[in-house]
Amino acid sequence: MSYEKNWSDISDDISDVAKKIKSRIDEEDLVDDLKDTFKNTIENTSQLINNIIQTVESTVKDEEIKKETKEIVSNINIELKSLLKDSKTKFSDVFDLNTTSEEE
Repeated sequence: MSYEKNWSDISDDISDVAKKIKSRIDEEDLVDDLKDTFKNTIENTSQLINNIIQTVESTVKDEEIKKETKEIVSNINIELKSLLKDSKTKFSDVFDLNTTSEEE
């Protein structure tokens, strides 16, 4: 009976390890998906800003309106850069905390 109990415990341990590995792989896939989505969002936003600038350049004739529009787009761009920098810092802090926790 003890022999069967040991094999049962070993089987349960193997099952637990397999679940943890699968969970870890799923988490890594989610992180990769988030990175890809975030990168695509940044690229799409950049393209939108460039399209706005090109559209203003090619369609608006009034120089004052062009100038004001470019300033607005520039301010949006500055805000986006700041947001990205803050997000990068927050992500780095979170990953550093996770790495530290896992090492302990």
